[in-house]
Formats: sequence, structure tokens, C-alpha cells
Amino acid sequence: MGRDNPPTLASIMTMTIRPATPADLELIMDFIRALAAYEQLADEVEATEARLRSAFFSPKPAAECVLAFVDDQPAGFAVFFQNFSTFLAKPGIYLEDLFVRPEQRGRGIGKALLLHLAKLANERGCGRMEWAVLDWNQPAIDFYESLGARRLKEWNICRLAGVDLARHA
Repeated sequence: MGRDNPPTLASIMTMTIRPATPADLELIMDFIRALAAYEQLADEVEATEARLRSAFFSPKPAAECVLAFVDDQPAGFAVFFQNFSTFLAKPGIYLEDLFVRPEQRGRGIGKALLLHLAKLANERGCGRMEWAVLDWNQPAIDFYESLGARRLKEWNICRLAGVDLARHA
């Protein structure tokens, strides 16, 4: 007599991905702090709910945020904005942050968030989607490459910020 396979945890969870709303600002701040701690950059967080409200929900938003929930519990988020490729003459999506709570990892949440953004990029007529990953974050590198992402090792990120940016004002 055969036995039915019991459902796996992943098969019985209910995942929802939706755009953030102003009511989610406290949750977004929690995700930002958790991401910063994971990246060992907690002392660099200057974001506030007021700044995020302006960035995400003003008439001309600088960025967008989507939230992932598993069984109605916050599990992860992605923050992204539109960029532009002059070579393609098309917009793109730049993924600024992707984070899944440690206890929720390995359940397909990060993949679902990334694929949600890829679908959005296609719907918006984007030519590509890009992001950066810390060179020490091998689990993230492996994850991105498993989805077909190509690391552009010949490109280096340059940044002008803080005092150095202000002195050129």
C-alpha cells in the first residue's frame, strides 16, 4: 500500500508580494536595519520613516518598495528604482536592496521577490535589471548566478557621497 507524501513546509505556506504603503514605513525601517546589520553596516543607516515617506510616496517617488509576506507575516522586501541605458535607449530597474529575514531563508522568498521585479521590468519595457552584491556574500552571489544573472567583474562601482559630494555643490 503506497503512502502519500506529506506536504512540505514550502508547499503549504502562503506567500504574498505587494507594493509597500505608507502604513508599512515602520516595517520597512525594520527591514533596513536588519539588512544593515547583516551587511555589517548598521552604523551607516541614516534613513528615517519621514525620509522614506518622501522617497517612496511623494508625487514623484525616487524609489519603490515591495514587501513579501509568508502566512501574513513579514518575510522580506525589495527596494528598487528606474535607471536608464543609453546603449539600449530603454529604462531599467536597479535593485537597491533585497532582504529576506534569516529565519525565512531557503523558502523561495528571495527568488519570488527577484522574479516579481523581473516581471515588472518586462511589463515596463525595461531593457535590463541590475544590482550590486558584496564580494564576500557568496550565498547571494550563488543565488543570483543560479537565476542566470551575470556578474560584471570588469565594472567597479564608484561613489561620491557625504562631504566629498557636498564640496562640489
